[in-house]
Amino acid sequence: MTPKVDRRSVLAGAGAAAAGAVSSPARALCTPGTTIPTYRTASDLVEALAARRTSARELVDAAIARIEALDPKINAVVVRDFDRARAAADAADAALARGEGRALLGLPMTVKEQFNIAGLPTTWGFPKYRDWRPDADALAIQRLKAAGAIILGKTNVPISLVDWQSYNDVYGTTNNPWDLTRSPGGSSGGAAAALAAGFVPLEFGSDIGGSLRAPAHFCGVFSHKPSLDLVPQRGSGPPQTPAIPVRGDLAVIGPMARSAADLALQLSVVAGPDELMEGIGYKLVLPPARHEKLAEFRVLVIDAHPLCPTANSIQKALNDLADRLGKAGCTVLRDSPKLPDLALTSRVYRKLLSVSFAADLSPEAIARVEAAANALPPDDQSYNASRLRGVTMSHPDWIRESRIRSGLRARWQALFQDVDVVLYPPMPTQAFPHDHSPQYARELDVDGTKIPYNDQSVWAGIAILTGMPSTTMPIGQGDGLPIGMQITGGYLEDRTTIAFADLVEREFGGFTPPPNI
Repeated sequence: MTPKVDRRSVLAGAGAAAAGAVSSPARALCTPGTTIPTYRTASDLVEALAARRTSARELVDAAIARIEALDPKINAVVVRDFDRARAAADAADAALARGEGRALLGLPMTVKEQFNIAGLPTTWGFPKYRDWRPDADALAIQRLKAAGAIILGKTNVPISLVDWQSYNDVYGTTNNPWDLTRSPGGSSGGAAAALAAGFVPLEFGSDIGGSLRAPAHFCGVFSHKPSLDLVPQRGSGPPQTPAIPVRGDLAVIGPMARSAADLALQLSVVAGPDELMEGIGYKLVLPPARHEKLAEFRVLVIDAHPLCPTANSIQKALNDLADRLGKAGCTVLRDSPKLPDLALTSRVYRKLLSVSFAADLSPEAIARVEAAANALPPDDQSYNASRLRGVTMSHPDWIRESRIRSGLRARWQALFQDVDVVLYPPMPTQAFPHDHSPQYARELDVDGTKIPYNDQSVWAGIAILTGMPSTTMPIGQGDGLPIGMQITGGYLEDRTTIAFADLVEREFGGFTPPPNI
């Protein structure tokens, strides 16, 4: 019997069976020499597999052919496991013939290079780890495979996963499928590029400073930054570190796709406590989405940040969508007395992020940063000053900042008593040109204003600091490049942000393929 799961149950997290067909605004493009559409959703392909209208081997062979034909100019899929993928596809077809039904059975996908896969290199872009291969899969990869996903390989990252570009000395530079001279984002840049290029319908990435959201915004795809600790991170740490259960402080891992329903489908597979830790006593029961109709949502829109300018193109796209949401019946607010202090939120985030990176800095590098921090005027409250001061924080300082974080989390949660979602930009600009100069010397051009390169994490830090879920989706274009928005909700209300993205996608459209790929 062929299992059926409709869009509503997928968005509710059912995900234990194959999903039913989901319409997508993207046109179905076909790889040369095959009738398999390149840009079909994962949900649609899983339904087609279950109905035996296509085979896993056909999907895998088509994906490999497209990667081999187009990836030389994009360089997204940098670790390839095609032989094992073909064998897995044959096994999936045999399982389908036996009538088995699993959420992703027979579906090809790729994952970020960060995640351990037995027998494949995990380098994080460091040449010294080029030959290291873990002997076990990361827990999230285990869950994806158990659901029937077929991993074709891994996608490119910046060195140490610390950039909004994706280049390193091991694998080279990944280009944006919309404009090869521009960044696809980072650190899940190869993942977003693979989705936008039509290589695979699903990807899996991570985020501590916008690494899921910036690439989705730059490449015009969807991503979901889950609530903190919703998806366990065992096996996603730096190369050669023990694959043990870990609690998150800022970082999360989560799904990427070309539709909101596919985010929900993949999240339903990977979410839930680590069986070796919280899973001993806890089970995951997420609340359902707050509403089923777009007009029922209460929406707060924020288009400006006090610590960093945002490009006019991004503000216009967001405000245009807000106007359309109002006409569609949503309650749209432009301000709220409960809105927490954005500047304070970002400063605390930047300090806690910086001190987390400091653990891996050399003593010489820390000394240089400490000298720069000591030279700051006491009244310098810029975002860059928070970065410098954060690197040199003591443990008592960290505790004090974390107490402030707890208060901010409570205030953000109180905001969601009055609104259902908050909409704001993922990044201050659209995809920018490649820039491989030293990172801390770079500047970013925002409509003619030069800002420190690392200031662009202000928008990303809101949901990271508070642990809230944030879904990113495409909402328009400017000068031939995609523009996205973040949809942030209350802690553990991941189904609400994804459901809202799904409703917006159905009403106004979503992913559009790059025109010149």
